[in-house]
Amino acid sequence: MQRTNSRRGEKEGPRNTVACINGKHHEPRGQGLRGKRGIRTCRGVYGLSWSYKDREHAGHVLADELSKESFKTEPLVLAVPNGGLAVALPIAESLDAALDIIIVRKLQIPFNPEAGFGALTSLGTMMLNRDLVARLGLSDADIQSVRTRTEKQIESRKEAYDGLVGLYFPDNKDVILVDDGLASGYTMLAAITSVRESNPRSITVAAPTASASATKRVSGLVDKLVCPQVGSGFVFAVADAYENWYDVPDNEVIDSLRAYRARSYL
Repeated sequence: MQRTNSRRGEKEGPRNTVACINGKHHEPRGQGLRGKRGIRTCRGVYGLSWSYKDREHAGHVLADELSKESFKTEPLVLAVPNGGLAVALPIAESLDAALDIIIVRKLQIPFNPEAGFGALTSLGTMMLNRDLVARLGLSDADIQSVRTRTEKQIESRKEAYDGLVGLYFPDNKDVILVDDGLASGYTMLAAITSVRESNPRSITVAAPTASASATKRVSGLVDKLVCPQVGSGFVFAVADAYENWYDVPDNEVIDSLRAYRARSYL
């Protein structure tokens, strides 16, 4: 495997290293990546962007980078479903790591359910956009009502995943949080906050693509951020990084997670 122009940039701050890849011929498992100019890396250098064949391909790219790290404990890979699991599988396989899911649901604005004023995770952490809550004039009762409804949604998701979620806990582990992309970054922020409350040994975030604003929000809160493609344009869409993009159904998540667990217990 040929690998050229791999770069790492370090951002000053406590427990924080931003790892970025800026390459031309990084071809994990024989699957090539196509590049085009106009993407700013975390180091602020214009380089080549990535075009992933699919989420699995993106996962192999991240796995290759993460395999260079020395983790002190057996890593725990936590995927943000549904799209994050397909990315997380090659990472977990490469590191021979435990694999689980962390569910993150937005707290829907009562009169605009397409938008959210915060997020709630399957580990029980609630994160609020305080400025937005104030602008919307939401009361504590309003927030609690939405939280109760969101907790039911999370429990429903757990049931849909057929008891495969929540088998591992982040305490004292090197945790790798994985999603298929970071648009605003707020979903990942909620996951980071939730995991941090469980006292992990370290937190790494791995995402194939992210907006520049998302990397800025996330990088200061984790030990390492691995993100090969960072978009600097005004418009950003996670799907643009993939040739084959689709909404991942629950049955694919269930089958993939069950198959991985079966292999890991052999």
